[in-house]
Amino acid sequence: MSRPDHMDVAAYALGVLDEQDTERFEEHLATCWACAAELETMVPVVGLLSDIDGETMMAMEQTATDPALLNRTLGAVRADRRRTRFRQMLATAAAVVVFGGLTGYGFVSVTDSGSTPVAGPTSNAPLDPQTSGPTAPPSGPGVGGTEEEGDQVDAIDPTTGVQTTVFLVKRDYGTRINFSLRKLPGPRVCRLVVVRKNADPEVISTWSVPEGGYGTSARPQGLELSASTSALVNDIKQLQVQSVDANGVASPLVTVPM
Repeated sequence: MSRPDHMDVAAYALGVLDEQDTERFEEHLATCWACAAELETMVPVVGLLSDIDGETMMAMEQTATDPALLNRTLGAVRADRRRTRFRQMLATAAAVVVFGGLTGYGFVSVTDSGSTPVAGPTSNAPLDPQTSGPTAPPSGPGVGGTEEEGDQVDAIDPTTGVQTTVFLVKRDYGTRINFSLRKLPGPRVCRLVVVRKNADPEVISTWSVPEGGYGTSARPQGLELSASTSALVNDIKQLQVQSVDANGVASPLVTVPM
């Protein structure tokens, strides 16, 4: 049993011996209880020393005869491995930072190169529901037409019960007539006729009344309409709302004298 054979324990444990030296050491190991015992103590540190280079391995072999030197060497190896791992962690962190920076730059580049995003609501600026309302309060219930100031005339037909309010507005072209109707039953077709003092009657507006009528119990909302005539206010004798049947025969619903 030679001294070099005893010094091959660590090299054999780490698998750094060549094939010939490995066979030789295994033959020696079969008959040397001291090397077998030393090899058993080396097994726990094989993983620790597996990545040590050849020069470090040679230094480890030289510590076989000096336990104190072995402990110092193992301590140095562990410290070196900790520093190596720390450097690897720093390198990994740096890589993450660089990759993150490149990714952010790429994201900015992509978004900047595209079209301008459409502006939209943000989470910290809640939307208020849009509301709308009339620019001026209505003068009364009704649909259609507009109310204007003018000479007001009210009329109720005692037979049909139809009610109307008429506003006569003087214009350069003649007269604008704004009128509302209530208690007007339907369905039917109606028309507004202007009767002049010295001329034939003139139809200036026509409309349809749906079933349920206007200003009735079925439809409380009245009807508001507007029409125009070339006749001046002073030339108008009366206004008349007429109902026209399927044969074109007209019958008065309400008459407004001037």
